[in-house]
Amino acid sequence: MKIAFYTLGCKVNQYETQAIAETFERLGYEIVDFDQEADIYVINTCTVTNVSDRKSRQAIKRAKKTSPDSIVVVMGCYPQVYPQEVQKIEGVDIIVGTRDREKIVEYVTEYLKQKKKILAVNNEYKRDTFEELKISSFNERTRAFIKIEEGCEQFCSYCIIPYARGSVVSRSLSSILDEVQRLASNGYKEFVITGINISAYGKDLDYKVTLVDVIEEISKIEKVRRIRLSSLEPIVMKEDFIKRLVKIEKLCHHLHLSLQSGSDKILKLMNRHYTTDEYRQIVEMVRGYWNDVAFTTDIIVGFPGESDEDFERTVEFVKEIGFSRIHVFRFSPKKGTNAYNMPYQVNSAEKEKRSEILKSVARKLSFGFHKKFEGKIVDVLIEENSSLEGYFEGYSGNYIRTLVPKTESIRVGEIYKVKVKEAFEQYVIGDIIF
Repeated sequence: MKIAFYTLGCKVNQYETQAIAETFERLGYEIVDFDQEADIYVINTCTVTNVSDRKSRQAIKRAKKTSPDSIVVVMGCYPQVYPQEVQKIEGVDIIVGTRDREKIVEYVTEYLKQKKKILAVNNEYKRDTFEELKISSFNERTRAFIKIEEGCEQFCSYCIIPYARGSVVSRSLSSILDEVQRLASNGYKEFVITGINISAYGKDLDYKVTLVDVIEEISKIEKVRRIRLSSLEPIVMKEDFIKRLVKIEKLCHHLHLSLQSGSDKILKLMNRHYTTDEYRQIVEMVRGYWNDVAFTTDIIVGFPGESDEDFERTVEFVKEIGFSRIHVFRFSPKKGTNAYNMPYQVNSAEKEKRSEILKSVARKLSFGFHKKFEGKIVDVLIEENSSLEGYFEGYSGNYIRTLVPKTESIRVGEIYKVKVKEAFEQYVIGDIIF
């Protein structure tokens, strides 16, 4: 039978989709592109914003339009939080939340026999064990994602994810290392440590192990060339943690350090557990060890109660920090979160205006960061053909998108030393040093 997958949202979802696809493949299913005719479609959803929900619904309709008689499986965060809403969508046959995903094959087998809709969503917040979904490769990817934990207990006032993913459960260190070893033996050189909140790794384990322990142990695996971290919470970045972190030679000099706002008033309303002064101190401490470090972040504009002055503080703060890249989001009120009914909601036009201002600032900061590397040598993992004809592209350790002229001797998936020639807002161009 033919099966197709569609993934929305984060790196964790990408990891989980790949693991489930491998399970079906081992059983003899043929994996095809989502736009092709298939017997089964699996849609791994996201529910971070209302736009994510809409995209999930559109994907369901696309699947049924392509193959009207197909089985449609909807899994992930959207059905976990809004199971009844998903159940009402025409064409959905199997509904699975963010648990028991290893049973999807069983659910498909059961549906094939009985032809009855299956709703399998566990709504308990507390989790006791990490659900193992093992991976041996990543289709069309040169970096390997390693999921080390599940769940979040932060309860930021704008975020639905704790309700979608439940409490924190950490993967055992031995299981993590086994997967890294397997993927490294299959040729992967860069490993992205991911999870719903990797900063919380280990808090639920009986034995003492933390995120930095995991990174140190992965770095000891000989075939691992680079380790990259997904989003970090500032509260984990204590002095002892930073001192250990910067000693790990294989760790990429790139930290995605979540900010969300440069206004202390708004940070408090968001239920974020740090101040801008504390954030500033973390950045200064890391830069004391790594002078080439890239800090990337997320910012929400138009949060309820954000005044013009609050927004200006954010703009000035991001300039002061000098982020290399900023993901700008307009606040989207999400039903079920504390921010949904907060007073002083910012109108759409103002959110759009602030978003464009901040994006403009972000582009200038990116260009300024890239400019510092003209004439310097960076290590680049070549990942794919560039949209710019005649070039390959990949990313440096500090997450600079780097383009190099194509030659027959360059291999995708290999790391090369590149001398940067010219900087632009979105990328740099350089030559490989053979």
